[in-house]
Amino acid sequence: MWRPTTYTDDDFAAFREAISGSSLKAVAIHAIYLINCASKERDVRRKSLTSLEQALRVGDGIGAVGVVLHAGARKGEPHDASMRRAGKAIAEALSESERCPILLENTAGTQGPLGRNLDELADLLELAGGGRRLGVCIDCCHLLASGFEIREPDQLAGVVDELDAKVGLDRLRCLHVNDSAIPLGGNRDKHANVGEGELGPRGIGTFLSEPRFEGLPALIETPGPDGHGPDRREVQRAKRMRRAALKRRQ
Repeated sequence: MWRPTTYTDDDFAAFREAISGSSLKAVAIHAIYLINCASKERDVRRKSLTSLEQALRVGDGIGAVGVVLHAGARKGEPHDASMRRAGKAIAEALSESERCPILLENTAGTQGPLGRNLDELADLLELAGGGRRLGVCIDCCHLLASGFEIREPDQLAGVVDELDAKVGLDRLRCLHVNDSAIPLGGNRDKHANVGEGELGPRGIGTFLSEPRFEGLPALIETPGPDGHGPDRREVQRAKRMRRAALKRRQ
């Protein structure tokens, strides 16, 4: 649905108070999946921009670390023109808000969605103006599906080196922790519960124990045990996988 929820300043204040009294250390917003900043269709671009601006305003209000965004999809249109449209829309949305960053998420390697590799993420950041409010969110499921082997520490370290060289680790603000139902290089986006997919317990643990990821918000977006999303037990499993991986790194 395109229609945004309207929040008041009192709503924002209540949220911030609730977070400050909880064990949560960060909150992130995921922009709705209908958004397509690369669309050539005027109506879709207008709705996408309105929705993204609203998400950024909410992010400002609640003190979010960022709005995670899938930059858009080509839908059969030329790649370069689609990238330019996406960059322009992202820059415009930032200009209409105050503080909250946009965090571009890497995609699973299919030909339509933008951000399928680190070069595209870097290009999108540049096309959107390259400002300080632009960052990235890295999803381990999408990395594997798009052809990045990350299941062992040395393999992941090489990918992080590439990320640093092309995007900059200062722009990495958030992690998505999902196992992949699709094998390495399968170029499809299908999440699996942590430890139950192609990454497995060892791959998830490797990702979560990467030293340069220390302190970053890590969010789980899996189907969960009943198809309604992750629960406390899955979070606890992910933490156990991280602890085991940290021991292996000693």
